[in-house]
Amino acid sequence: MFLALPEQGTSNFTFFDVFMIVFTIILAIGLFRLVTAEKKNYFAIGFTLLALLTFLYMDYNMVKNWLGLL
Repeated sequence: MFLALPEQGTSNFTFFDVFMIVFTIILAIGLFRLVTAEKKNYFAIGFTLLALLTFLYMDYNMVKNWLGLL
């Protein structure tokens, strides 16, 4: 029962995927602003870079799921 495959007509796209993409874009804009700032905050740059890499990896897996490759 728990291992049943989903129906063929169901979609892998959820509304939460939109938020994931928006957060990734916000992180990219924030990283750009931090890097181009006159006074650099290296902790904030590193933290934002780590968060952006994490979100990019999740977006990559999300798109692979949309395409049915997962």
